[in-house]
Amino acid sequence: MTVDVLAALPRLAQRLGGEGATLAAAERLSGGASMETWAFAVEAYGARRELILRRRSAPFDPEASRSTSLAAEAALIAAVRAKGAPAPPLVHLCDEADGLGEAHVTARVSGETLGRRIVSDPRFEAVRPKLARQCGEILAQIHATPPPPEAHLKSADFLGELARYEEVYRTSGAERPVLELAFQHLKKHAPEPAPLTLLHGDFRNGNLMIDPEIGVAAVLDWELSHIGDPAEDLGWICVNSWRFGRPDRPVGGFGDYADLLAGYEAAGGTPVALSRVRAWQALGSLKWGVMCLMMYQSWVGGAEASVERPMIGRRVSETEVDLVYLLEVGL
Repeated sequence: MTVDVLAALPRLAQRLGGEGATLAAAERLSGGASMETWAFAVEAYGARRELILRRRSAPFDPEASRSTSLAAEAALIAAVRAKGAPAPPLVHLCDEADGLGEAHVTARVSGETLGRRIVSDPRFEAVRPKLARQCGEILAQIHATPPPPEAHLKSADFLGELARYEEVYRTSGAERPVLELAFQHLKKHAPEPAPLTLLHGDFRNGNLMIDPEIGVAAVLDWELSHIGDPAEDLGWICVNSWRFGRPDRPVGGFGDYADLLAGYEAAGGTPVALSRVRAWQALGSLKWGVMCLMMYQSWVGGAEASVERPMIGRRVSETEVDLVYLLEVGL
């Protein structure tokens, strides 16, 4: 069913702001194959609220997908905020009366999400040195959050993720020597299982709202949350592809491992060895490399016409550079 979001937003504005509330502004920020994000404002009684609507625009099967439902996202946001983690405040979980399908509304948090700007723009010079430690502190808060039962989160472990992505890689028919080496090496050097916790699942530069005065203002995009090894989140933000041209700063292109892990422990996280983080970082680079390959193949096979697919597909080479380095220095 096609939804006219602009037609539905005035009704939602009245529901959120009460009788007499009006829709003051509305703008679509992004929209992928299955998810849309809209910024809108509600004015009522002389006050203005800046809000974000996140809605699913395509059919969704929670059993087959790795993503969570938006109702699960809403539950996760409420749960982690109760532990002090900076997620955007949940305002409303949409229902049938809103006419928007599966959707939720959060308060709009000001700041910057573009990774390249965060690592290079002079506006962020003052906060950049403390971002890695803040990320460690926030991950400790997330990992200490009891998973909300209503979210029905899936679980993942190192060898299971490795096997899942190897299956995708083998099915693709691709032959990449560095990826082949990485699969075999990681099978032999998988870290021992750890107690499982709630994970964000996509904690990286690009999913963080950074304020030039306070640093990390909010953690965004909770759709890949699951239960797993805490080192998975710690390793994912260290993947070279999220450093945006600053390979010398392994944590998000803005900080060092030591600050990330110090912040994690200071906020109550169980100490995690750097070798464990680097093992998950290597798996993260390998996973992203396979994803890049699949994006390219979806374009070359005609399934996707967007030029974005081959542009991302060529980034498999940077994951291979990262893997060569990690395998050479040791995990």
